[in-house]
Amino acid sequence: VQLQASGGGLVQPGGSLRLSCAASGSIASINVMGWYRQAPGKQRELVAIITSGGITNYANSVAGRFTISALNANNMVWLQMSSLRPEDTAVYYCYARLFRAGSSDESAYWGQGTQVTVSS
Repeated sequence: VQLQASGGGLVQPGGSLRLSCAASGSIASINVMGWYRQAPGKQRELVAIITSGGITNYANSVAGRFTISALNANNMVWLQMSSLRPEDTAVYYCYARLFRAGSSDESAYWGQGTQVTVSS
């Protein structure tokens, strides 16, 4: 199973970016997909997650500015980020909890990370 994230980059304060993540491999079903981020010198933190049923959860710091969405059929998740602030600068990691084909155990997977830099 692999998670491939893309869409990071450099953006000015107040700007927007859209992150994408695709899960591939021997996947039976995905229960949760989402995004975490880690800024230099800080711990990795939740940004937003979405369940297979469409329930979402956002960090307080991004609620109202970021929107998470997913397409279950294609095992993809997106994070639309608007009104970006310098404090949003971090490496953003795609995350998924899923069942591999033939397994009854749920497993967690991480993508490779994509850099988001908000600076003028």
